[in-house]
Amino acid sequence: MLDQSFDFIAPSAQGARPVHVVRPAGLSGFLETLPPAQAAFLRDGGFTAKSGELRFLPGQSGIEGAVLGIGTDTSPFVFGTLPMQLPESSTWKFEAGDYDDQAATLGYCLGAYRYKQFTSASRQPASLFVPDGHDLSKIQAAATWMVRDLINTPANILGPVELADFAVSLANRYGAVSETFSGAALENAYPTIAAVGRGSSRPPQVVTFHWRGSTAHESAPLLSLCGKGVCFDTGGYDLKPSAGMLRMKKDMGGAATVLGLARMVMAADLPIRLAVRVGCVENSVSGTAMRPSDVIRTRSGLSVEVGNTDAEGRLVLCDLLDEASEEHPTLLVDCATLTGAARVALGPELPALFSNDDALGDALLRFGNMAHDPMWRLPLWPGYDEWLKSSIADLNNVSSKPMAGAITAALYLQRFVKAGVPWMHIDLYAWNDQGRPGRPEGGEAMAMRALFALARDGFRA
Repeated sequence: MLDQSFDFIAPSAQGARPVHVVRPAGLSGFLETLPPAQAAFLRDGGFTAKSGELRFLPGQSGIEGAVLGIGTDTSPFVFGTLPMQLPESSTWKFEAGDYDDQAATLGYCLGAYRYKQFTSASRQPASLFVPDGHDLSKIQAAATWMVRDLINTPANILGPVELADFAVSLANRYGAVSETFSGAALENAYPTIAAVGRGSSRPPQVVTFHWRGSTAHESAPLLSLCGKGVCFDTGGYDLKPSAGMLRMKKDMGGAATVLGLARMVMAADLPIRLAVRVGCVENSVSGTAMRPSDVIRTRSGLSVEVGNTDAEGRLVLCDLLDEASEEHPTLLVDCATLTGAARVALGPELPALFSNDDALGDALLRFGNMAHDPMWRLPLWPGYDEWLKSSIADLNNVSSKPMAGAITAALYLQRFVKAGVPWMHIDLYAWNDQGRPGRPEGGEAMAMRALFALARDGFRA
């Protein structure tokens, strides 16, 4: 159920009714192409082609077609209401017009998503015929569905082992070479992840896999991805209030995003090399859990004082980043639902981007805007680096100041990225607080399509 099929994609255009997509500037010309009765029907109904405005065209046997107004909207999301607004058990196809047909396919597919593992949806999406040449749109939509399913799955169903098993199954599907670490092997290779998971009866695991495109040579660009996979976060001994735990099944949203991006790269067979690392763990409370003031020796050799057990995400990532840096990737990216401070600064819809490479950071922002997958860049401000000092260890996992929490978390991670490695850290929310066209309430893939566009471009700044 963590990889639903696109049953709403029609195998042929036979019997498909037309969806006409219209902007206000082209409305008068469009009306002239319709039979007089249908044109009069739209005029009398006050149709203005504003964004999201849908009207049905009557015919002798019922609904003959549909007209969707999109205003000046260029995003895929304006098409996201169609699957549940068009009549159930009907089949449709988009007619040519003044819009991006790839965006239309993507938006329709995104709007058709529903999480159905524990309920049978009473309303099925209308079917859509998708012509040839839309493979990338379908690849992106399928990866988004996968990410949403992973995030929406409750923690009692998707724990560290289950998330790790899913990562392995994804790697196997595309012929990637994977390795799973647990027990003593994980303790030795990823000591901070082991420390975070020590309080849970469900042991942590780390999955790594490597893949190379069919046309990629041995020295092709290497994209290295690290994901925070905290399947549930109680906060540890620095316990979250009950309200703060309600959405903590989504604390593996960074790992889900990384796996979704990897799926897109592999499905599109990009001419690059890919390395993926996900730390799968649960931050719980027990007699064996890490405590505030504990000191942990990281994979890099740096010692870390645990100033707060609820700042576990950076502990999960730091060993992964250290190992990934050793491969000298063309670009190293980590994704994590890391700080509430990023949400205070930017709200739920804008992931915070940090980068040690200005040109690549700017390029990702540009691709994000083009893909309607935006981010906002925050600084790796060196003046706050000293806030991570510890009197008994090399550094603390939290700042000594109650300000700039997203920045100091990024500065902590930067300590584990080797010099000369281009790096991006994306602090994301991975959730829609309320449903919007093409973005139903629940788990969400953020920054993923922007990163995919950058990877397709070959990491050119």
